[in-house]
Amino acid sequence: MIPETATGNRGLQLEEPLIFEQGTPGRIGVDLAPVPEAKSRLGGVVRKAPVGLPDLAEPQVVRHFVRLSQKNYSIDSGLFPLGSCTMKYNPRLNEKVARMPGFADLHPLQPVSTIQGALGMMHELGTWLTELTGMAEVTLAPAAGAHGELAGLMAIRAAHVARGDARKRVIVPDSAHGTNPASAVLCGYTVQSIPGTDDGRVDVATLKAALGPDVAAVMLTNPNTCGLFERDVKVIADAVHEVGAYFYGDGANFNAIVGRVKPAELGFDCMHINLHKTFSTPHGGGGPGSGPVVFAESLAHVAPGPRIRRQDDGSYTVEAVPGGPAVGRLKAFFGQAGMFTRALAYMKSLGRDGLYAASGDAVLAANYLMARLSEEMTPAFPGPAMHECLFDDGFLEGTGVSTLDFAKAMIDEGFHPMTMYFPLVVHGAMLIEPTETESKQALDQLVDALLSLARRAKAGEAEAFHAAPRYAPRRRLDETLAARKPVLRWTPPAEARAAAE
Repeated sequence: MIPETATGNRGLQLEEPLIFEQGTPGRIGVDLAPVPEAKSRLGGVVRKAPVGLPDLAEPQVVRHFVRLSQKNYSIDSGLFPLGSCTMKYNPRLNEKVARMPGFADLHPLQPVSTIQGALGMMHELGTWLTELTGMAEVTLAPAAGAHGELAGLMAIRAAHVARGDARKRVIVPDSAHGTNPASAVLCGYTVQSIPGTDDGRVDVATLKAALGPDVAAVMLTNPNTCGLFERDVKVIADAVHEVGAYFYGDGANFNAIVGRVKPAELGFDCMHINLHKTFSTPHGGGGPGSGPVVFAESLAHVAPGPRIRRQDDGSYTVEAVPGGPAVGRLKAFFGQAGMFTRALAYMKSLGRDGLYAASGDAVLAANYLMARLSEEMTPAFPGPAMHECLFDDGFLEGTGVSTLDFAKAMIDEGFHPMTMYFPLVVHGAMLIEPTETESKQALDQLVDALLSLARRAKAGEAEAFHAAPRYAPRRRLDETLAARKPVLRWTPPAEARAAAE
């Protein structure tokens, strides 16, 4: 154990109370003119006591929030090896473009004639997405990848209903993203899971046996959550279409194949795209997200609105609520316009050859990690990997160290942990996605840290792992208690609580 200090500080990392606990009555940070007396119009709801906000000097406020920002580990501060999340660098050029007044100052209720530039930007983004996927139609509206899944399934349902053939079942392989079954259920379908093979891919024979006239769709994640390309994807597509079902593509991992494979040519009828994963828009923190959906000719007629059309004179119009059997609006306005500008800036700055290189570099980086880490860790499946590499906890067997212990020890080494215990089909899973934006030096630092931890675990240092993290602002939490009974707000003293009542 590291020695404790009298202050609770470690190095230059300061332990401090909450900002509410730092207040001193009468201390002020700014001088304000006296509030003129006026007759209250609040009646019986006037507060009986102060609200309980802390009285603080400006330096206290500045230092407090600077310290908080320094505790926030992010892609701007270090490598973020989460698997299946693609925490890639967000180029500052994207941010500059998104903040241009012509885009940032728009109001969503402006007349269409005054937002021609923004509509042109969104139309161009949609054109890029349909070109890269080989699809015929696109909706930019979905607010996240899972929202895009729902949009795609709503379109599939609309297509079935339009031909008088409403169906009940959706088949989802167990190597798919976890949101797939939830989206299908939310859309009113029952879900059937299909187990994978020993090499981490869809069991095609089992899938074919499960197909029938009541199947509405099969949802396939490709590359899948084991970081593997589904070799039989065209065979699966043909089988799905033979029973009159649609083939949904989870394009969350499109970053591994963008510029190299067009999903429409693999037989997918529609696919959502997470802009943050493939096209470098910010990720995490609860949004704003964006999950456009592209549709093949087979589903283009039911794609949701709004759709942006370019006229012969170069102007743009909005088809807000498509007619016929099409799905209507999914949400207000056009979607997350700030994400659109960032994604298009990324696409245009790289160009098609740059996107081709980026997907290749992502795959190369994952396989570099897989090859080097295999010295001490156990790959869940034989390679080659796609954009992420997957390990199980076989190398920790008999050491007394769990996947959770191993991940916590990574924090002391200066790295955010990888994705743990996912996908569920692998025992003690550790899923690492390095992305194309990390240098070889950064990858080597991560590899050296992981190899060192693996060797220490095998050398019998289990107790040190159980105590990790030792150098973080907070030690290991009771994760079950933290998840089920989170303390999300400060409890004010009694007099402040009374004032708020």
